[in-house]
Amino acid sequence: MSDKPHYHGHRERLRERLRVDGTGLRDYELLELLLGTVVLRRDTKPLAKELLHRFGSLRGVLDARTPELLAVKGFGPGLLDYWLLLRECMARYEESPARERKVLCTPQSVAEMARMRLGNCPHEEVWVALLDNQNRLIAWERATKGTVNASVIYPRDVLEMALRCSASGIILVHNHPGGNPVPSQPDFEVTRQLSRSALTLGIRLLDHVIVTDEDCYSLKEDGLL
Repeated sequence: MSDKPHYHGHRERLRERLRVDGTGLRDYELLELLLGTVVLRRDTKPLAKELLHRFGSLRGVLDARTPELLAVKGFGPGLLDYWLLLRECMARYEESPARERKVLCTPQSVAEMARMRLGNCPHEEVWVALLDNQNRLIAWERATKGTVNASVIYPRDVLEMALRCSASGIILVHNHPGGNPVPSQPDFEVTRQLSRSALTLGIRLLDHVIVTDEDCYSLKEDGLL
């Protein structure tokens, strides 16, 4: 008689199903396997089901913020580290087409690149896409890290980034943690300031895109740039 806990055999059967055809696994079963890479000595099915119940979907679990995850019984610091690693890999995967210097031609293409990194961020961050004269990405860098409802953008700092990379175009990107992508008055003001300052240096401000976990807003697309 085996002295291994019952879930060891169950977990191995899930792995076998994954090898054969992962599309046949249900969301909670995928979560079981993810959780089981860290939680080795506990049945992870109850935690997987609780996470799905709490956050509504697999995407909701992966997008949940740190305090929300830690509030779930059984989700400790070790799992949180793994979740942060998973998210960073996912963010870089989403950014990879642009990092391969494909053309960023629409606000949606910028938002798709930024959303994985910024969509569920609990505080505002400002990132800058620095482009060549064919709108291909040269660099994608964080400019500032703010608070839950504000971030300070200094046009001088953004332009210094552009000059350092010999960029001829800029797309400014930041997130609104509250979920409303509509720009604030300070968003309008910094866009105008940056546009004027960039023009004097022969640098184009192509857009200012605001992202949330579900939506995006382009000042250029709305005729405000």
